[in-house]
Amino acid sequence: MDKKFELVKKAFANAYAKYSHFKVGAVLVLKNGEYIMGSNIENASYGLSNCAERSALFQAYSLGYRQDDILEIVVTGDTDRPISPCGACRQVMMELMNPSAKVTLTNLKGDTLEMTVADLLPYSFKDEDMNHE
Repeated sequence: MDKKFELVKKAFANAYAKYSHFKVGAVLVLKNGEYIMGSNIENASYGLSNCAERSALFQAYSLGYRQDDILEIVVTGDTDRPISPCGACRQVMMELMNPSAKVTLTNLKGDTLEMTVADLLPYSFKDEDMNHE
């Protein structure tokens, strides 16, 4: 089994989904050959919860990695079809990853969909859309 799929299942298992019981795991594949895992972490105050995709991306940036270091994100969940990132994660991915970076969506059964970050969020809100006066 490819290491990224092994690690995304580990990230899935590490999720703290005490309230929804909906675990999600994510793995970033970096150009230096390293991997960064992220898991969803819930809180009794739902708004303070964090998704697996954002956990992985925020950890990467905290470690000093940036857009050009991230080749791919792999996301998995216990779903009937390949999991789909929420809108907030799509926006964060568009900000912190290259639009052409690979996105692999999967489920525990091994079904996969591959696309790019830009495919996930066409006509996205970007930094250049803001008024910087």
